[in-house]
Amino acid sequence: MIGRLFYVAAGAVVGGYVVHRLNRARNALTPNGIADRVENRVGEYKGALRELNDDLAEAVREEEAALLRHYSPKAGRRSVRGNEETDVAER
Repeated sequence: MIGRLFYVAAGAVVGGYVVHRLNRARNALTPNGIADRVENRVGEYKGALRELNDDLAEAVREEEAALLRHYSPKAGRRSVRGNEETDVAER
C-alpha cells in the first residue's frame, strides 16, 4: 500500500515537472517568447558595448596624457585631467 502511494506521488511530481517544462518550451516558441529572448540578448550586447566604449575612452585618455607628457615643450607643458586641460605652470 505504501509502495503504491509512493509511486503515485512520484508520478505526480514527475508529471507536474514534465508539464511545467513543456509549457516553458511552448511559451519560448511563441512570438512573444522569441521577442523577449531577443530583447534580453540585445540588452546584454548594449551593456557590453557600453563597457567597451568606457574602457576604450579611458585607454585613449591615458595614451593622450602620456603623449602630451612626452612631446609637449618643457616650459609650456600641458597636462590633461579628465576632460579639461591645465597648464603645469599654473599649479
